[in-house]
Amino acid sequence: MRSITVELGERSYPIHIGSGLLQNTGEHCTLAGFPQRSPLLVVSDSEVAPRYLHVVEASLRRSGYTVVSHIIPAGEASKSLAVYEEVITTAIQGGLDRSSAVLALGGGVVGDLAGFVAASYMRGIGFMQIPTTILAHDSSVGGKVAVNHPLAKNMLGAFYQPSMVLYDLDTLATLPPRQVASGLAEVVKHGLILDKEFAYWCREHAEELLALDPEALGYALERGCAIKADVIGNDEREQGQRAILNLGHTIGHAIEAVGGYGVFLHGEAIAIGMAGSALLAAKLGRDRAIYEDTVSMLSALSLPVRLPAQYGEDELMEAMMHDKKFKEGRMTFIVPEAIGAVSIVNDVQASDVRGVIAQLKKEGTPW
Repeated sequence: MRSITVELGERSYPIHIGSGLLQNTGEHCTLAGFPQRSPLLVVSDSEVAPRYLHVVEASLRRSGYTVVSHIIPAGEASKSLAVYEEVITTAIQGGLDRSSAVLALGGGVVGDLAGFVAASYMRGIGFMQIPTTILAHDSSVGGKVAVNHPLAKNMLGAFYQPSMVLYDLDTLATLPPRQVASGLAEVVKHGLILDKEFAYWCREHAEELLALDPEALGYALERGCAIKADVIGNDEREQGQRAILNLGHTIGHAIEAVGGYGVFLHGEAIAIGMAGSALLAAKLGRDRAIYEDTVSMLSALSLPVRLPAQYGEDELMEAMMHDKKFKEGRMTFIVPEAIGAVSIVNDVQASDVRGVIAQLKKEGTPW
């Protein structure tokens, strides 16, 4: 088992990565400080629950916990206020109290939704992330929890750290290839922002990563989590450096919103966004080779780097205006300075962004 600590003083917490961890969920809940006298709520989705919920429930009961479960429909559409209210209702009916905890068993959607439930139920109760996708190696670390509004992604949320992240690599074996590639977008993103050698390593080992080779995947997830943990430890509430984790997300979130959170998977949209950020860098005078290398890395991981023609520039620009990174008429972008180094640019002109969107329909490898 590999372990990493997110250093946040009294709120520091471990990330455990390994095989066979689900069978010991109850023991980890005890280590996390969740008392057996209070019920636990496990939130999962319709794809994950049939495979793993019974394993988690059995482990919790062996450790003396009372378990309440809520299964949401799989997919981004479940990150809504309506589904949030349903989960809160289950928590109330299940007798959860101030010492209870919410366990998020699933991918990023489950983690974001369940985390927002934990953050707001009785003004905050315990929380554990149990990610079951590669993509969730990113979303399960750092404490950002939220639900979507029809006009903007993650508009309703909080910063709320888990007590532990329990990452069982065995759950990744059932992921379809498209989900694997989508998750790897956030893995390589960590290299693109802070670790040049790791970014190129991802390209060189793309075949093994896509094939879920245990050694390659274990290293990649550990390195990705470690990079994010370092950033979070220095800037928990995104007052400065943490914003670099948003590389590709301004355009990517707009693509998701315009597509109705269903056309592109999150990692796919972010991949296009990262290609767009690299194009923006070239437009702002950085080396064009940054874009070419970024595209080659993403393409090696079977990720899209081109925007379909049906995505209108006006619609995407309008969606970006609702993004939290849009302030007082200015657009903030994370712009690559080189592979492994980025800067936060606060005064990006809308015309330059519009030009990037147009280019994304023409350049790059078709998908």
